[in-house]
Amino acid sequence: MDSNTKTSMLYNKGKLSNKVLLDLYKKMLVPRLIEEKMLILLRQGKISKWFSGIGQEAISVGVTSALTKDEYILPMHRNLGVFTTREIPLHRLFSQWQGKANGFTKGRDRSFHFGTQEYNIIGMISHLGPQLGVADGIALANKLKNNQKACAVFSGDGGTSEGDFHEALNVASVWNLPVLFCIENNGYGLSTPTSEQYNCEHIADKGIGYGMESHIIDGNNIIEVYTKVSELAESIRENPRPILIEFKTFRMRGHEEASGTKYVPQELMDFWAEKDPLNNYKEYLISEGILSIEEDDKLKIDIKEDISNNLKRTFDEEVISSTIEQESKDVYKEYEYVEVKENSETENIRLIDAISKGLRQSMEKDDSIVVMGQDVAEYGGVFKITEGFVDAFGKERVRNTPICESAIVSAAYGLSVNGMKAVMEMQFSDFVSTGFNPIVNLLAKSHYRWNQEADVVIRMPCGAGVGAGPYHSQTNEAWFTKTPGLKVIYPAFPYDAKGLLISAINDPNPVLFFEHKNLYRTIYQDVPTDYYTLPLGKASLLKEGNDVTIISFGLPVHWALETLNKNNDISADLIDLRSLQPLDTEAIFNSVKKTGKVIILQEDSLFGSLSGEISSLIMENCFEYLDAPVKRVASIETPIPFAGNLEKDYLPKDRFENELKELLAY
Repeated sequence: MDSNTKTSMLYNKGKLSNKVLLDLYKKMLVPRLIEEKMLILLRQGKISKWFSGIGQEAISVGVTSALTKDEYILPMHRNLGVFTTREIPLHRLFSQWQGKANGFTKGRDRSFHFGTQEYNIIGMISHLGPQLGVADGIALANKLKNNQKACAVFSGDGGTSEGDFHEALNVASVWNLPVLFCIENNGYGLSTPTSEQYNCEHIADKGIGYGMESHIIDGNNIIEVYTKVSELAESIRENPRPILIEFKTFRMRGHEEASGTKYVPQELMDFWAEKDPLNNYKEYLISEGILSIEEDDKLKIDIKEDISNNLKRTFDEEVISSTIEQESKDVYKEYEYVEVKENSETENIRLIDAISKGLRQSMEKDDSIVVMGQDVAEYGGVFKITEGFVDAFGKERVRNTPICESAIVSAAYGLSVNGMKAVMEMQFSDFVSTGFNPIVNLLAKSHYRWNQEADVVIRMPCGAGVGAGPYHSQTNEAWFTKTPGLKVIYPAFPYDAKGLLISAINDPNPVLFFEHKNLYRTIYQDVPTDYYTLPLGKASLLKEGNDVTIISFGLPVHWALETLNKNNDISADLIDLRSLQPLDTEAIFNSVKKTGKVIILQEDSLFGSLSGEISSLIMENCFEYLDAPVKRVASIETPIPFAGNLEKDYLPKDRFENELKELLAY
């Protein structure tokens, strides 16, 4: 055991060379000196906010140094050492913090809310928890590729209270994923001490509870961090499995600078000041003759000069500019639709069969597609859409998941980050509420924030009419059509369902694919037997007429058809939207300008629904062509009831005919 009475820490260099020992010191010194400069700039009003990692550098530097540069690492906002150890040019980091063009987010996000494939770093979102599930997806892709790569993800002690933490650990353990969960236990979640966050002695105990190997490391001892994490990373490369590492450390500054540290007892600050990872290690290196005071002074001068030069370069950089067109364009990854024409041979099949065949043929064509969801493997899903898929593609690509929608959405994103495609089945669209955060805050914003596509399709069995009550009957498309960055598809016919699903899988953007349960086994159609595509964002004109435009999607399309078949005297354009985001406004406007009257029929309740947006668009763009107010017909403003007679009254099917005739008589 190497020791040094001048330090409050014991160091055991083992077989590490002096070169490695000195390199670890330099790597810790860089983020410390950057932070000291940032605190000065903060006081000068030259930066807006700062999350300090002073006192925790050994963890970021040690973990990053233990991984190879082609292994993914997922840091948080206190892990500057990850970015500097991966040798991201300082002027690019400074530009990121200043919101300038040489940063990584085109001024759209701040601090460490970014990723970069060039350096295999995947940045966080403020909601913290999804980061852990993303690591699961990255590690799953590594495992499926059999590339013997590790992956490391960071969280703080506060983040371990989030449900995503528990979901991600459980998934990683069940699937034996090669990921290191690195938990920086610095004693406080903002101002809340760990004694008020969890009621076990160590965070490492939580990993044990999930059947996971767990370790506790002195997070202020760079040699211990580096050597132990190197050993563990090598171990999971050879024997894929998750490991939880709790790093005992302390945050010497506030959660962010404005919050201060008045809530921390002074004796605790003094205790941890004595355990400063940088100062102790420097004294050790000097005592061992590995570093001299003169060399240390020279090193600091060189690093400070480098910081100053790069800061000047950043401050001299022009303020970022953009256009409304460019901002809108970057919400989605550009994708050029490739038409695959249908073959002439058809088969008369149900909607459920069309979806199953489209998914199967997509998986046959692209072996990077992984299907995930509750009971989707041997059981075939609760609606049997993936029945037989395990025999065809194996359990690696057709994966049963624990009941944890949030972690699986995040893992689907992780698969995309690591070059694969994910199709997730949300067992019922109602259950998406427990996976809502990563959909609207991670998938939807990823490309806009840092140019990373989220190549994920989430299948959404939805809808009423089957007596399933409030928790299995919602058609909740409006939750997502509001969110820029998501595409929302909602077919009403087998032919559309197959071609649109294939196109949704080909599209590199996140797509929510709504499938009405009441249509699964009731609607038949002649569908081409082979693989074919249909463009997203194009409506279908089912009937043509001159008196009125009927706009609908999903099950209500069939209600409209029934009504028109009963009333042959009504001459109507019937538009099946099929795609809700993007929306085919051209088809809508052309029809309204022709007929002068429009009625929108939907299954969702009225207030705040998609029909309100469509109505507004028509009023803004076609007002002079209208011969009557736009009429909307929707379900009543209650949750969906279970009893058949109540559900019948809830739905607008029986009210539609009268509303249509009233409009025609206006």
